[in-house]
Amino acid sequence: MSTDTTSGSAIQRFGARMASVVERVMPSPFLFAILLSYVVFVGGVLIEGTNPATMVTYWYDGFWVLLSFAMQMVLILVTGYALAYHPFVQRGIERLTAIPNDGKQAAVLVGVISMTVAWVHWGLGLIVGAVMAREMGRQAAKRDLQVHYPLLCLAGYMGMGLTWHWGLAGSAPLLMNTPGNVFVEQGVVSGLIPTSETVFHPYTLTLVVTGILYTSLVLYLLAPEAEEAESITAYVPESQLFGASADGGDADTSAAADPNTVGEKINQSRLVGGIVALTGVVFAAYTFYTQGLAALNLNIVNFGFLFLGLLLYTRPKAYQEQFYDAISSTGGIVLQFPLYAGIIGMMNNSGLSATMAEALVSLSTEATFPAVAWITAGIINVFVPSGGGEWTVIGTTVLQAANELGVPAGQATIAYAVGDAHTNLLQPFWALPLLGITGIRARDMFGYGVTMMLLLVPFLAVGLIFIPY
Repeated sequence: MSTDTTSGSAIQRFGARMASVVERVMPSPFLFAILLSYVVFVGGVLIEGTNPATMVTYWYDGFWVLLSFAMQMVLILVTGYALAYHPFVQRGIERLTAIPNDGKQAAVLVGVISMTVAWVHWGLGLIVGAVMAREMGRQAAKRDLQVHYPLLCLAGYMGMGLTWHWGLAGSAPLLMNTPGNVFVEQGVVSGLIPTSETVFHPYTLTLVVTGILYTSLVLYLLAPEAEEAESITAYVPESQLFGASADGGDADTSAAADPNTVGEKINQSRLVGGIVALTGVVFAAYTFYTQGLAALNLNIVNFGFLFLGLLLYTRPKAYQEQFYDAISSTGGIVLQFPLYAGIIGMMNNSGLSATMAEALVSLSTEATFPAVAWITAGIINVFVPSGGGEWTVIGTTVLQAANELGVPAGQATIAYAVGDAHTNLLQPFWALPLLGITGIRARDMFGYGVTMMLLLVPFLAVGLIFIPY
């Protein structure tokens, strides 16, 4: 629904025009995944010389490797959604969304929250960013505050587009500090690379802080003027925005059930729900108490969200109803994750990932290596949008080249990590949960995603090369 504009600043016009172009040409995420499958298939045959039948076998074998991960993503979306729409949580969100006075401030607030939380944990940042974008749009419509909803959604996605792989749950940095990892076993590195040399190194922390500041400025400058802004109501039906459940009302629709039956009394029992919920919450708290931040992964986030949600709703039936309301938003994940798993199977098993990495890294010098590693990861991420899986395949090439050029392994890992995150602003794979929550189409949001990806290039090039390690 984005429209081109001739008014506003140069950066506003650039963002609007890019949004208009992408809206016209970008296929749906499902078709995008299918087209990528064929591109990788042809690449494996022509570049690697792999037999077409073998490529199909790689595709089929890979098709199932993300099933458990897909279920994790479904759960993080649904449990986070149900948690966010409890009245208590809604009141807190409403207080946050009341802070901005215009659309520019709204985009910056959502972006800062998304990037900050994603640094702590990418899964948490993804769901929080999506919920904040939707709720900012919804509350702005109530307040008659003119905000541009596609840009809000992009702001909610910025944690995945910048900070997540520099953070506490970044796949590559954590893998480098995991005993027995593939790089130690292969002798690519002499020992573990502690997080003090990656996530907590001054080089990385400087990139994180300046990156958040730079991105916030870009979001502020990109936000259209009030008369050009498109409200959430242009993208999501009002019936889905302002009903009782959307406002955090009671999701329970069991009025027709006989409240006097034993089964229904159990369904509605706050005692039963409270005992079950407390059991789960206490266990999650104990896990963090005994393991610290090392316990932070998708499983514990999902586990905690599930039982924290039940604790807030208390009545099992009410929580179940809210849970079911969110299931419809997970269709894109269920449909598309197997396709990307197939792409990963073809890329990795054919050797195409390693070949691409070797060709790109061979062009670097000691001074330019961080930038080349960033670009390499960014290109491969378009085809293999899996941070950890991608690193296990191309990490050997990147680390060996870094060692030959005298670049520290920690710096090489961080340079790779930002590239892996950067092209998430072009690749809709990780946006599927956000699209489900916000109700926006990929083509409506990714014009601003591509714009942000391009505008981040000068910052990342200068930062990666010139910030001292």
